[in-house]
Amino acid sequence: MEKDIPHDPHTPLYTCPMHPEVEQMEEGSCPVCGMALELKEISVQSEESAEYHDMLRRFNLSLLLALPLFILAMTADMAPQWLPGALSMKSVQWLQFLLATPVVIYGGLPFFIRGYDSLRHRNLNMFTLISLGVLVAWGYSIAALFFAHLFPPQMRDTQGLVHLYFESAAIITTLVLLGQVLELRARSRTGEAIKSLLQLSPESAHLLHSNGSEESVPLEHIKPGNRLRIRPGEKIPVDGKVIEGESSVDESMITGEPMQVGKRRGDRLIGATINGTGSLLMEAQSVGNDTLLAQIVQMVASAQRSRAPIQKVADTVSSYFVPGVIFIAVITFFLWIAFGPEPRIAYAIINAVAVLIIACPCALGLATPISIMVATGRGATEGVLFKNAEALEIMERVDTLVIDKTGTLTEGHPKVVSLFADETSAEPELLAYAAALESQSEHPLGEAVVAEAKAQHLTLGSVSGFVSHTGEGISGSVDNVQVAVGNPQLMQRLGIDITPLLDAAEKRREAAQTIFFVAVGERAAGFIGVADPIKASAPEAIAQLHKQGIRIIMLTGDNRTTAEAIAKALRIDEVHAEVMPEQKASAVSKLQKEGHIVAMAGDGINDAPALARAHVGIAMGTGTDVAMQSAGITLVKGDIRGIVRARELSRATMRNIRQNLFFAFVYNSAGIPLAAGLLYPYFGVLLSPMIAAAAMSFSSVSVIGNALRLRNKNK
Repeated sequence: MEKDIPHDPHTPLYTCPMHPEVEQMEEGSCPVCGMALELKEISVQSEESAEYHDMLRRFNLSLLLALPLFILAMTADMAPQWLPGALSMKSVQWLQFLLATPVVIYGGLPFFIRGYDSLRHRNLNMFTLISLGVLVAWGYSIAALFFAHLFPPQMRDTQGLVHLYFESAAIITTLVLLGQVLELRARSRTGEAIKSLLQLSPESAHLLHSNGSEESVPLEHIKPGNRLRIRPGEKIPVDGKVIEGESSVDESMITGEPMQVGKRRGDRLIGATINGTGSLLMEAQSVGNDTLLAQIVQMVASAQRSRAPIQKVADTVSSYFVPGVIFIAVITFFLWIAFGPEPRIAYAIINAVAVLIIACPCALGLATPISIMVATGRGATEGVLFKNAEALEIMERVDTLVIDKTGTLTEGHPKVVSLFADETSAEPELLAYAAALESQSEHPLGEAVVAEAKAQHLTLGSVSGFVSHTGEGISGSVDNVQVAVGNPQLMQRLGIDITPLLDAAEKRREAAQTIFFVAVGERAAGFIGVADPIKASAPEAIAQLHKQGIRIIMLTGDNRTTAEAIAKALRIDEVHAEVMPEQKASAVSKLQKEGHIVAMAGDGINDAPALARAHVGIAMGTGTDVAMQSAGITLVKGDIRGIVRARELSRATMRNIRQNLFFAFVYNSAGIPLAAGLLYPYFGVLLSPMIAAAAMSFSSVSVIGNALRLRNKNK
């Protein structure tokens, strides 16, 4: 069923972990690979699927019947010594038939249906091989039981009986069922990260009514604008802002950062985080699917269903593998018929069945998607959100990190730290003129100027003729006085001489201040120095990235002196300052043409083109929505140590996937010749179909178990 199928949003959709393009409205199996489908959207109430319980019932019954059957088959040569006098070997064979047939028909029915579907859809898969192997062993035994007289004399014993392989058919079915039960149970654990996120949300909230009364209401009844009371130790129900009170909040479950964050009036609150010892009154802003937690769950689920480029290798091999295995099984059959010892037909059938069973490519198909599912869930618990599997794969190969300054390396909350006015101007007047103009701008540095003016209780004049000069500054009329605020390029274009101010400005730039020149009328009246503090975590993150051999380049629209001061403090390899937004994307393209694998980290609208152009875009979760939509990775907290965690997780995941693929390839490469009887001429050793079935099931479970190790990767 196609992805764009219309459906009731309340009706669950089921999808295949190996083929996420397959979607159905009911449980079942994938028409491409035959694997059991699983819920597309995991909920807190999600338990093991009905498929798991069905397979468990079939396995339990099959095991109950297969064990006595196995004992009968293994002790058949001693039958005269322990069988009751009235029970002949012919009776034993009939008893084997009665024990094996329910196992094959009831226990193996799901495999036969999937095998038939694989032929009908022309997508040969592991169930094609399993159903063929079981049916051949069981069918041969039926023929030998009912029509023993038609078999060649050399295949019959002194009683005229032919050796049967009912136990092989039954044990193969039971072992494959065991593998399916273990696989389904393990696959359900890959969604535990999403379940743990979903369980974070409280079920209710304390709604504060306009008359001052409080009421506990279900979370789904909360609407934007509602006022909510958060008591000490309670979970914050939705996203919003503090309107009263002070407290510290544990945000580690969302951001991965262990330190509690102080909250006061106006600060942002994230739903599902835990309030500390203070009491807060908050205003709800984002509820339901709009909360950060809901968006994280949606992003993780989407990433888990995406396909990594390395998956193409397994897909290509699998597309040729099953037909190749059937061909090898046929060749094995005829070689044993032609050159094998007597009874040739029996040897030919058993070895062909062993080839079919041991070569099931389930482990090969599971190698990549299971690791991706576990890794993206693990990343979410560390505050690192992967948009898709491709970003997770490429991050390992990144050798160059291009990084923005403001809001990425720095806090993104600049403050006015210096004022300089010439001898004809006063600093408060200079600040008032600049703040009046900046009040019309949305630039974060301009907001710092306005905040400082408010802090000094200055009165701002009325503005007219406001003009924004992209990358240079702003100009306009303040109380009928022409004012311009910006960089040297703007001043030069407007014909304003700033030469007398340059020495004083340069000293402040060397201290990592960004300088705004202020022109009043036709003269340069002074400048304002704004500093954006370096994030406390930035030095550690840069040092760790350098240890991993990554070259770090800073691209910023800020002036060169300020940029170089930041770069020197952080030991950044290369700096490009005074860069326009479109030049950032061009710089990324240039690096890519030089053969570098480039990651770009930023948080603003002006970073979006470069984020989209890079091999991997990394957005700060504290930045703009446009930046996050353009990026392949989002760091929820905006802490660039998350880049280190993302790369370490990428390396661990790709190592895990390569281990899985290596195991699957080696297992099949070694298993098929053994099953075909390669060692028989030299050592007289044959691989029993039952051992082949156990090995096949073990390979799939081993791949899943190896992938689940990613959940315990060291932070």
